[in-house]
Amino acid sequence: MVGNGSLSGAVIAVAGAGGPAGHATLVRLAEAGAVVVGADNNPERLAESVDAARYARGGAVVTGETVDLLDLRSVRDWAARIEKEHGRIDGLVHLVGGWRGSATFAETDLADWDLLEKLLIRTVQHTSLAFFDALQRSDRGRYLLISAAGASKPTAGNAAYSAAKAAAEAWTLAMADGFRKAGGEQGPHSAAAILVVKALVHDAMRAERPNAKFAGFTDVKDLAEAIEGVWHKPAAEVNGNRLWLTEKP
Repeated sequence: MVGNGSLSGAVIAVAGAGGPAGHATLVRLAEAGAVVVGADNNPERLAESVDAARYARGGAVVTGETVDLLDLRSVRDWAARIEKEHGRIDGLVHLVGGWRGSATFAETDLADWDLLEKLLIRTVQHTSLAFFDALQRSDRGRYLLISAAGASKPTAGNAAYSAAKAAAEAWTLAMADGFRKAGGEQGPHSAAAILVVKALVHDAMRAERPNAKFAGFTDVKDLAEAIEGVWHKPAAEVNGNRLWLTEKP
């Protein structure tokens, strides 16, 4: 559904919009007609993503701002500004990433956990708490967490990363239960869901490693397409579910 306005009128925020996945997602959502509001801690990368999305669809409303996602008040203020300016919020796509690992389990550095807890858990807590009420007010609200297959089957050298991803998934599923309870007998009209990948790949990675196969990896453009597709499924169908974009471990 490229460029057909399938998300016309929707207002969607993207946290971590400056990375390759954010770049692809902003473009895809803009092509689908959404008003897109990106946030990132790197203003230069964010500006590149915003410009690309505006170019992809002439006239698209795409903005970006630097937001401290580790500060709950800043995130709440960001959500309030979006809703005040656009009158609604129909989605929050959480693309904040980060990875640290070790060669063996015994060599795990707990400093990695300290970092990943902030990047992969705290930002999820803050965005979900700040956006929950607005998403619940929407008739098609979606909170989407991008997670990794390793959360379900951790490897020895990825203890901190996998545990952080698993915690972020549990938090998101709790949010989903909040939407379920708020929907009552009629079922949820907003949803929180998890898109699971093995890892992500993009054109620059392929250029750097032309002989690599990247087996099981999800291209960021395919991820962006899957993200857009969640809005075309009923809330009850996706709420509280893991949507696998790679083979289950």
